[in-house]
Amino acid sequence: MPSFLSSTHASAPPAPIGVGIVGLSANGGWAGTAHVPALAALPDAYELRALSASSAESAKAAGQRFGVPLAFGSTEELVERDEVNVVVVTVKVPHHRELVTSALSAGKTVLSEWPLGNGTAEAEEMAAFAASRKLRGFVGLQARSAPPVRYLRDLVADGYVGEVLSTSVVASGGKWGATYDSRSVYIWDRANGATMLSIPFGHTIDGLASVLGEFAELSATTATRRTEVRHEETGEPLPTNVDDQIAVTGTLESGAVASVHYRGGLARSTNFLWEINGTEGDLLITGDSGHLQFGQVTIHGARGRDAELAELPVPGRYDANVPALAGQRHTMAYTVAHAYAQLHADLTEGTHTVPDFAHAVRHHRLLDQVQQAATTGGRQRVSG
Repeated sequence: MPSFLSSTHASAPPAPIGVGIVGLSANGGWAGTAHVPALAALPDAYELRALSASSAESAKAAGQRFGVPLAFGSTEELVERDEVNVVVVTVKVPHHRELVTSALSAGKTVLSEWPLGNGTAEAEEMAAFAASRKLRGFVGLQARSAPPVRYLRDLVADGYVGEVLSTSVVASGGKWGATYDSRSVYIWDRANGATMLSIPFGHTIDGLASVLGEFAELSATTATRRTEVRHEETGEPLPTNVDDQIAVTGTLESGAVASVHYRGGLARSTNFLWEINGTEGDLLITGDSGHLQFGQVTIHGARGRDAELAELPVPGRYDANVPALAGQRHTMAYTVAHAYAQLHADLTEGTHTVPDFAHAVRHHRLLDQVQQAATTGGRQRVSG
């Protein structure tokens, strides 16, 4: 057991793990919306002790808003604090490498948002550095932690649909539509690593793999159908080179045929639809967002002599490790909290549930192969 989890009294429970968040802002954002309430839902497991922001003034404001005792204007100050055991990196992708490396250099365990790096080479570098220092690094591919996705995995494993024959996903990418806002300018340049391919597609395809297994081979078609988008308030144009259409077909390691189509923006009809079809039954997963990592989906199923699909509510036991958020799938903290609960078990019990840096590297390589397939028009044999 790591030393920071030990107690001075044998009969006393382990102290909460001290967390420092890089990129927590008083103005909101993903860290404040998802990570802070997720940690608060697990008070016996974690304590948010520190944050860093872009300046000392910003850090002070965030500390006051969220009640964080240690607030720093630089990451270097945060990672050197003994009170911080786990550093959570929640900034834009181009800054991940520098900040993750800084935390690892200070001997800290790291949880980085996905994508791990701005491209596979950066992810490989960080994974190698963590391994060389014998430190554990984790990545926020939390779709597989969502209770509905875990329930799906168990349904399939228990034979609900029999042998899986095929699976199909049609989903909307949300932000990558016709308009942009001032905070999201950077996602419209593929050089920044935060694209529809890497974020909603990347999260969802990892969740799919956790249920049905990885791709064995694939073909792909991608396109940038909108080469210019407009500011949602001012109408100012912004050129873009990011793919807003991604269509992947292939076979999974099980032999099942898979197709996944992501479209930029939101649709008036279907924003998330996932079918799993088997020899004995069918499963239908639907939602209003193409971001499966939010966990906001509903499951329907039918098998055997069933004539119609019926809703399959997620059993309460899948919420058991985060009772404070039981049933609150509408919140952004819901799935993140479940990932944190699994991370606590990984750190205290030696399990390996939350995707680590090695997993992140493999997933980066998969997305590279999607791009390669689209560029060459050839079928790609998927390798780890």
